[in-house]
Amino acid sequence: MSQTTGAENVIWDLSVFYSSPDDPAIQRDLADVQAQATRFAETYRGRVTSLSAAELAAALAELESIHEKIGKISSYAGLQWNTDTANPTLGALLQRVREADSQLDQTLLFFTLEWTQISDEGAKVADDPSLARYRHFLISQLRYRPHLRSEPEEKVIAEKAVTGRDAWVRFFMETSNAILFDWEGEKVPQSIVMRQLYATDREVRKRAADSITAGLRPNLRPLTYVFNTLLADKASDDRLRSYPTWITSRNLSNETNDEAVQALVDAVTSRYDIVSRYYTIKRRLLGVEELFDYDRYAALPGADKQHNWESARSIVLNAFGAFSPHMADVAREFFDKNWIHAPVSANKRGGAFASPTVPSAHPFVFVNYTGAVRDVMTLAHELGHGIHMYLSRPHGVFGAYTPLTTAEMASVFGEMLVFNDLMSRESDPAVRLSMLAGKLEDTFATVFRQISMNRFEHAIHTARRQEGELSTDRFIELWLESQRAMFGESVTLRDDYGIWWSYVPHFISTPGYVYAYAFGELLVLALFSKYKQEGEAFVPRYLDVLAAGGSDKPENILAKAGVDLTDPTFWQQGLQIIDDMVNDLEALTVQVP
Repeated sequence: MSQTTGAENVIWDLSVFYSSPDDPAIQRDLADVQAQATRFAETYRGRVTSLSAAELAAALAELESIHEKIGKISSYAGLQWNTDTANPTLGALLQRVREADSQLDQTLLFFTLEWTQISDEGAKVADDPSLARYRHFLISQLRYRPHLRSEPEEKVIAEKAVTGRDAWVRFFMETSNAILFDWEGEKVPQSIVMRQLYATDREVRKRAADSITAGLRPNLRPLTYVFNTLLADKASDDRLRSYPTWITSRNLSNETNDEAVQALVDAVTSRYDIVSRYYTIKRRLLGVEELFDYDRYAALPGADKQHNWESARSIVLNAFGAFSPHMADVAREFFDKNWIHAPVSANKRGGAFASPTVPSAHPFVFVNYTGAVRDVMTLAHELGHGIHMYLSRPHGVFGAYTPLTTAEMASVFGEMLVFNDLMSRESDPAVRLSMLAGKLEDTFATVFRQISMNRFEHAIHTARRQEGELSTDRFIELWLESQRAMFGESVTLRDDYGIWWSYVPHFISTPGYVYAYAFGELLVLALFSKYKQEGEAFVPRYLDVLAAGGSDKPENILAKAGVDLTDPTFWQQGLQIIDDMVNDLEALTVQVP
């Protein structure tokens, strides 16, 4: 059984939304927001392209109010369900809200459809000062022109998504989160066993990997079917909307294009040699003849320190405060006001995330805290997200939320602050070596592993469209191909590792997401390099970038911090920094007996 950390009672307070899942205000608010949406449609249907600037601003303000109200309800239902995905009351609430949300979308979708039909000349109304708050939203919607369908067709798509794609995603999450794994004579959540992959004892790591495989294997048949169904659904949607590739819709959502993303993928895959070089070094440090998949995250001596919840809080706030007292003050609110859910528990969703909820409330952070150093880094990561979301709230529903690419910027930057703070306090070369190795492995997981998973996604979407329904063995084949390409000869991936694709939620819930992690990590390496060069002068510019949220194009926002996303050598700069970190690791190995 895992030891206590002090995080067991760190439960978020969702009363900013509702008092309980049975709160009658939920149903009342659902009815009220649908009535408001109906009145909105009666007022503006057929008029959107002819509205004056002042009228359009008034319409958008009301539309923003509607999205705030449904967002409040959806946030509450989703956050509650993630803490206990097997709870039928929470599941029923989530489904009820999703169905209501779908009806609301159908009532309102006329607005976007009409706006995107406006002429180029008419679209210049967005330049009016009265629409400054909404300009980027209005202009950015026009990029979807070629891919939107008629209102009746869009209504059918929205209606069927609730019992189609959305239902399969929920089934995947509930099935995955219900799996318990054998460990030390008990049935425990996956996060408990995953933690053992970092153990210094090789036999413990192997047993943990085997336990994960054994837990996943009985569910391969239904999970394979879910993957196939959602891959087919994505292909159908892309065909109906005339998207040329499986990733195009995600790239549009991220305010980038297929060519730019492919440049990122090509840059990262061209430097897989960095991964191979690192793991060759690690094999020597571990003193083994062959490095297996269960050895990838093996902790080096000095890396097994545990941190209770109070220690983690102190580490994160101190590191954030050294960079910016304001940043630490915002993070402190998450602890002091119970905006975090931290315990590990059965049926709780695995992993970690931050939710922006709605601008009129505040973000929440979700982690599964076990006390490991990586959990401290994860906490810093999610609080980075939380700070980003908190600072961007003044832009409202249509300007606060960032595309996925820049959404990872503040989270990874938060990790870097904590890592550098911890390194600056450590004098023992062995511990420093261990810490740098851990950081490199986290960086690899964020850059190289995520791009290798993007390659897996590309392979399965392509194969499903060309070959029809895929067998479990075909998924295994494509998974191992994509992973072995990254490691080369440095790590031996056993056949058992071939089924580990089956638990990754991003493939299911947010197709195409994963490259955003690599985008964010390489972006942060560039930002952190500027911080080290410029010192205090960089801080306010960085906070301005966070506060801008999604109110402008990513390249325009990041230009404030001196970053040129259009530079074709940009990704190579970040990759070179990672290569230099491996050089630093090699130098440290000389100092450690």
